[in-house]
Amino acid sequence: DPGRAPGAFRNALLRFVDRNSIDILMPAAETTTLQCMKIKPALEASCAVPFHSFEAVQRAASKHDVLRLAEHLDVPIPATFFMDDPAQIPQAVLFCEHTGYPVVIKPSRSRLDRSFGEHNSGARYADCAADLQRIVQPCTPGSFPLLIQERVQGPGVGLFVCYNQGTPVAHFSHQRMREKPPSGGVSVLRRSYPVDPQLKKYADDLLGALHWHGVAMVEFKKDERRGGYKLMEINGRFWGSLQLAVDAGVDFPLLLARIAEKKPVSPVLAYDLNVQTRWLWGDIDALLVRLLKREDQLHLPVGFPDRKRYFRKFLQFDPGVQKLEVLKLRDPGPFILETLRWLRIPGL
Repeated sequence: DPGRAPGAFRNALLRFVDRNSIDILMPAAETTTLQCMKIKPALEASCAVPFHSFEAVQRAASKHDVLRLAEHLDVPIPATFFMDDPAQIPQAVLFCEHTGYPVVIKPSRSRLDRSFGEHNSGARYADCAADLQRIVQPCTPGSFPLLIQERVQGPGVGLFVCYNQGTPVAHFSHQRMREKPPSGGVSVLRRSYPVDPQLKKYADDLLGALHWHGVAMVEFKKDERRGGYKLMEINGRFWGSLQLAVDAGVDFPLLLARIAEKKPVSPVLAYDLNVQTRWLWGDIDALLVRLLKREDQLHLPVGFPDRKRYFRKFLQFDPGVQKLEVLKLRDPGPFILETLRWLRIPGL
């Protein structure tokens, strides 16, 4: 387990790469990407690792560092209070009173280090000062810095990119249509979308400052109240909705493989628009949350569909437009395994 036993994971990976004569290594998750980057020089003795340095990937994984960099580069971000310890609760309360509730409370990283390894940590919502204190007060020192942000109302837009030693070779944009949980999280239904020139500039400014190499996803939210877009985070690795880009005509893993092999790579200038991919079991999870949880537990944005309308939207499926992300008839194994795990079949 790379989170609980990182040293053993790295040693096992080095042995595996050497024993199996691996040509190219492409880590996918944040934890495995960071662990691979820690031993990148040792790995590159046996194979190509077309990702940036550990320092750059670690910096991109820190929302705190990314938002500070964005401020320096004049990339718009949500109104944010950077909280370094619980003693700053009074200042945080004043910030929230000025910004307005609800606010979103996020860790600096999506996975937090602990003495026993790493664990996932997500966003939480505060509707008043009492909520803020109840959430922040019990946090351990390893949870800081925290980000306390205004809640941006609007759809999420992701910009997928591939860089070859600081030079962009592909840009792809997607818009989130449904998420898990419904209040905001992992996209379960999304569509290919035209690249916004302003977002492209923001992404290139940020990744250019990091001297980026490899793939990344720069996530924004459209601010429907104030206009424009706000930066949310950078994923300096492959992203959950990667299959959408492949289905729309931008094969990021193939681009990265060609870069790793030092083959010529032509810039990708176009792709199919309004292609949709659906993560079926994630979408079912989101539906169950929407139907079974109380409204006050969900922290839904203004104008979110009621249960009946949400259910009707869930049932809509156009096979000419929508593709299932995991289920592919030429390779059904991953969907079968995911289904068995979702059903909690013993032994899996």
